[in-house]
Amino acid sequence: MMNFVVKTLANAGALGVAIWLLQGITLTGDDPHASTGDKALALILVAVLFGLVNSLVKPVVQLLTFPLFILTLGLITLVVNALMLLLTSWLADVFGLSFHVEGFWTAVLGGLIISVVSWALNVALPDAD
Repeated sequence: MMNFVVKTLANAGALGVAIWLLQGITLTGDDPHASTGDKALALILVAVLFGLVNSLVKPVVQLLTFPLFILTLGLITLVVNALMLLLTSWLADVFGLSFHVEGFWTAVLGGLIISVVSWALNVALPDAD
């Protein structure tokens, strides 16, 4: 349980950094007057959704793209991460969360930022082991 909380907080922090750095990734949608609590709750919910996408869908996609992984020397990982971010954006829209990623190239850059920041936060945050 503690590991889930730590990973969710790391995802939320990484998503927050990507939202802050990239204009094409937004959290509050059309409501610029959303309270800090609303934004924090939305960010946590999107982080949980992003974690579920990465734990359920990403392994299947990675298995299916394994030959491309070898062929591109791992660069396909950027595309897979972008697709997971776009899927999270779509699911957030389905569930009424105010999170949106504008376009594929924004998702590629956002996926790269999220990967680096999430890795750094997972190193810094305590682990259950």
